[in-house]
Amino acid sequence: MTEKEKMLKGEIYNANYDKELIAERTKVKDKCHLYNNLLPSDHDARKKLMREILGKTKDSFLIEQPFMCDYGYNVEIGENFYSNHNLIILDGNKVVFGDNVFIGPNCGFYTAGHPLDAKRRNEGLEYAKPITVGNNVWFGGNVCVLPGVTIGDNVVIGAGSVVNKDIPSNVVAAGNPCKVIKNL
Repeated sequence: MTEKEKMLKGEIYNANYDKELIAERTKVKDKCHLYNNLLPSDHDARKKLMREILGKTKDSFLIEQPFMCDYGYNVEIGENFYSNHNLIILDGNKVVFGDNVFIGPNCGFYTAGHPLDAKRRNEGLEYAKPITVGNNVWFGGNVCVLPGVTIGDNVVIGAGSVVNKDIPSNVVAAGNPCKVIKNL
């Protein structure tokens, strides 16, 4: 099994020394660099390049610059997607956003995690667990979503939250760690 196959299955894999994964990350980071240096007013070029970067998009979306991801092909965004500046998606595994998702500035979605054992971590080993976000979800600024999290529909995640566990539908959740604080 290749390191990429292990990565996509959520198993421990070597991200730092695998030539295929390094080449894929370099290719998409070059595209992200190009995207981040396009004129903000050049909407057509921005949308075209973002469609090359991401695995799946719908018609209506806007991702403010700068934007960074690891692979791009693992990211799927729904209709009417908006993210403010400084969105980072570490997409070693799937990151799927539903429709009507709004993301505040400086947010990160991280599928990647590392072994707690320093010896294994120092060998370049990591794992990647998928992140799923439902429809009608709003993330305040500076939110961090960790590996393996699922967020339901009709959810508001408060600014500065660290989401390390699943969040059910129809709630407001906030904090570090993020917890449900109100039903909608």
